[in-house]
Amino acid sequence: MSFIVAIDGPAGSGKGTVTEIVSKKLNLTNIGSGAAYRCVALATIENNINISDTNKIIDLLDKINIEYKKENDKDLIYLNGIDVTKRIRESDVAKIVSQVSSIKEVRFKLNDIFRAQAKSQDVIMEGRDIGTYVFPNADVKIYLDASIEERANRRLKQNEELGITNMSYEEIYNNIKLRDKNDKEKEIGALKQAEDAIYIDSSNMTIEEVANRIIQIINKKRA
Repeated sequence: MSFIVAIDGPAGSGKGTVTEIVSKKLNLTNIGSGAAYRCVALATIENNINISDTNKIIDLLDKINIEYKKENDKDLIYLNGIDVTKRIRESDVAKIVSQVSSIKEVRFKLNDIFRAQAKSQDVIMEGRDIGTYVFPNADVKIYLDASIEERANRRLKQNEELGITNMSYEEIYNNIKLRDKNDKEKEIGALKQAEDAIYIDSSNMTIEEVANRIIQIINKKRA
């Protein structure tokens, strides 16, 4: 019987980084939804399908097989039996992944793939509707949050480390506030805390403290 951990939360709450840490420490397969959407984008390119031809992209979904594997402590993703972990990060894929992910049929198909992966291995997945929609019966559900002020400060710091200096704190703050509103009002995949999710406010916690707290919760559930 597989074990499933679902982590939801708004942008900038640290859920992506925490999920990566927890997956490695507990040997859980990290199911990244973004990587799956990139696989569909790559398949679209490889089959010479125009990004505007939605029907052909939808038809393509029945011809692709996406697998998540953990090998030598690394999370890999395979498309039709080929390791595409690096390939899906290239610029041609990045250019169209947003359009691919906006097709609702793609989302429905990938959710089925995520669920199939979780039948055969212990997994952890982060997003906005993982505990409410993708894995409503997850063994552990976490809602990771942080104040808008803290999330804006984190993003500002990240930008500075990357040499991005053309966005002020106020701009970042307003962008995050708007994104929160949009994420919560989405018709499909809206950000929402599951009723049985454990709420963690990471505003005054380090990423290591958050990861350790989640590991404690998981280990207690597994005991």
